[in-house]
Amino acid sequence: MSDASEKLANSAAPALFTWEFATDPYPAYAWLREHAPVHRTELPSGVEAWLVTRYGDARQALADARLSKNPVHHAEPAHARGKTGIPGERKAELMTHLLNIDPPDHTRLRRLVSKAFTPRRVAEFAPRVQELTDRLIDGFAERGSADLIHEFAFPLPIYAICDLLGVPPEDQDDFRDWAGMMLRHSKPGHAGGPRGGVARAVKKMRGYLAELIHRKRENPGDDLISGLIRASDHGEHLTENEAAAMAFIILFAGFETTVNLIGNGMYTLMRNPAERERLQSSLAAGETGLLATGVEELLRYDGPVEMATWRYATEPLTLGGQRIAAGDPVLVVLAAADRDPERFRDPDALDLGRRDNQHLGYGHGIHYCLGAPLARVEGQTAIATLLKRLPDVRLSEEPSDLRWRGGLIMRGLRTLPVQFTPLSGR
Repeated sequence: MSDASEKLANSAAPALFTWEFATDPYPAYAWLREHAPVHRTELPSGVEAWLVTRYGDARQALADARLSKNPVHHAEPAHARGKTGIPGERKAELMTHLLNIDPPDHTRLRRLVSKAFTPRRVAEFAPRVQELTDRLIDGFAERGSADLIHEFAFPLPIYAICDLLGVPPEDQDDFRDWAGMMLRHSKPGHAGGPRGGVARAVKKMRGYLAELIHRKRENPGDDLISGLIRASDHGEHLTENEAAAMAFIILFAGFETTVNLIGNGMYTLMRNPAERERLQSSLAAGETGLLATGVEELLRYDGPVEMATWRYATEPLTLGGQRIAAGDPVLVVLAAADRDPERFRDPDALDLGRRDNQHLGYGHGIHYCLGAPLARVEGQTAIATLLKRLPDVRLSEEPSDLRWRGGLIMRGLRTLPVQFTPLSGR
């Protein structure tokens, strides 16, 4: 696109990062894909960044080694001022995690932590996910109503990840409180919302993780933090800050994505009764194939991660016909790419049986989501159990009355109030 046509297209660009945009960003993303697929814009934080919205460009950008994850490459020190990245992570000495580093450090740390997410380990953990799922549903099943976000989708991944990390049961409610601070202080129109609240939660988590690492070093167990400590003690050169940062990012990146996967997924199913009935019939017949493809389709259709995390050009490059300068931030809009009609047939329709579905919901390339196998188990278990145990679950408020958390990186419902036929005690 020429400079003149780009200027003309930008002059008619839809408003981004508003309440209306958070409620339904897809019309705006369709406009950007058509008129300005690689679009420079000012974010609510004041940082200017490129938004990449077409599938082909997005896939290229996610795997391009010239787009670094390390904020040191940003032309302006926005990260140091708390305008990019996770609020408070620099002050809490939690920068050395997988979302902020490149090879070779990324390769080394990913190899260490990947041992917790092997197919065997995830399969062994699946019964625990089912146990947590049933326990949470038991908590509201007799009432006939619930908020599926705060009573189900939010606590499930928190408790699961705490178990994985090795956080003792008596401390897990603290993690739930800190994670809750992150959700409460996230709102559209801001890059992470009022970032001070998130930063305070990050500081508290960092203090706790330092103490927990010390305790695990003295009394290790069969958990992820103990495994990271053992690796450090056996020559893998993992510092305490790296261990704390890895534990932190697994919690931070793992819980809200799963909250949104379950919340967005159930909301979508309740808004698409024919596809919901199709899935429930499949589950009633004891089949699991449609559940597996269905969760992938929910990830594509209205996934939990709206944009991939920050990338910075290490040298000038061309993407989607646009010249990107060294140091420019780039945000790959996964939600837009996964509705690209050039890649997906009838992309705005929900098809739980969609087979050709190489969505980007978990990213692509060396930064492909490490926890994707666990998230899939959590999403499949949660959605299948809700539909089987609460077969007539339905929205108790009009969709227009619901509010969304979104605007940058994550997108999910603040609440999901539902009604259903009360169940007697199990």
